[in-house]
Amino acid sequence: MADVTERFLRYVAVDTQSEDEQEAFLSTEKQKNLGRMLKEELEALGVSDVRMDDYGYVYGCLPANTEKKVPAMGFISHMDTAPAASGANIHTQIVKNYDGGVIRLNEVSGETLDPKEYPELLNYTGQDLITTDGTTLLGADDKAGVAEIMSMVAYLQSHPEISHGKICVAFTPDEEVGRGADFFDVKGFGADVAYTVDGGALGELEYENFNAAGAKVTIHGISIHPGSARGAMKNAILIGMEFQSLLPVYENPACTDGYEGFFHLDSISGDVEETVMKYIIRDHDREKFEAKKELMKEAAEFLNKKYGKRTVEADIQDSYYNMKAKIEPHMELIEIASEAMKKLAIEPKVCPIRGGTDGARLSFMGLPCPNLCTGGHNFHGRYEYVPVQSMEKIVLLLLEIVQKFTEM
Repeated sequence: MADVTERFLRYVAVDTQSEDEQEAFLSTEKQKNLGRMLKEELEALGVSDVRMDDYGYVYGCLPANTEKKVPAMGFISHMDTAPAASGANIHTQIVKNYDGGVIRLNEVSGETLDPKEYPELLNYTGQDLITTDGTTLLGADDKAGVAEIMSMVAYLQSHPEISHGKICVAFTPDEEVGRGADFFDVKGFGADVAYTVDGGALGELEYENFNAAGAKVTIHGISIHPGSARGAMKNAILIGMEFQSLLPVYENPACTDGYEGFFHLDSISGDVEETVMKYIIRDHDREKFEAKKELMKEAAEFLNKKYGKRTVEADIQDSYYNMKAKIEPHMELIEIASEAMKKLAIEPKVCPIRGGTDGARLSFMGLPCPNLCTGGHNFHGRYEYVPVQSMEKIVLLLLEIVQKFTEM
């Protein structure tokens, strides 16, 4: 399984950062550079029906090599990296036989990975860690998943004695900006059920995710010279602060965990005349999710009564929903993955995703699709890392899942 590391390092060297708020799909054309690379590698491995469509999705399949009737399985990862931190000019390092101490990422800036700040590092004492140089993200989200799927495919192609049903693979663009399933060809993909390989630490197995929405709150103010502003100025910045104060103080990401939802003020910009606040709204419970959206509308209505009509506009758009309802009729997906983990001495950690995956939307598009771990930690930032041994074990996990489906 050593080739998974080589693949991962090759993939993270390609800048595939997506961009928010782009009307075009793809949000960045450079994502296709990795897509073309993966297409060529799949073709070289002898995979069937390999194609990259105009949207940048890459597909391929391994035909069944058994006469036994086995559900067609899918494995999916995304190619893009998050807009939150640079994905260009990534410089990696491999910390061999990690000793449990502070890892120096960058001699110039002094950036470090310190187990006092990231205590989960100590779980990997004696293992090999791939990190950044402290200036960019690493891209384990989700190029670790891409590398693991590709390594699984390569292994199956070189070991035809392993019986399996039809196996479909796909690599998607623009997942990090919430559009990874927009043009996914579910019918053409050809799978009955699937897994996204897009989770975190080894052992994570997820079939519940947030219901999600985005809100753009625009405050329209009136700017007047402050010397003569009494009774006439409407300061959009201050009204925006008042809007935020109407939301529950402790329902923000820094105060929530597990199944607790939140309002997250992601950005604020503007001046006295106009201020724009962008939020994400999350909750696992659909009723609580709807109540959160309603509370934002009520806050806008209250301020409009106070300051005048059309002072506050709250544009709220749903992004995706909790896939739990679509996975529960297919709990064999969770049972098989759990059994495969236990066979490999991996402790299954079935937990809710405090986020979303392509699988959430694909599940609502008719393709039940829970989420598997990739092994990565600290996604979307300069302190991201992934243990080599976790990636290698996840390749074995994917192979074990394939075999357990064949044994059904």
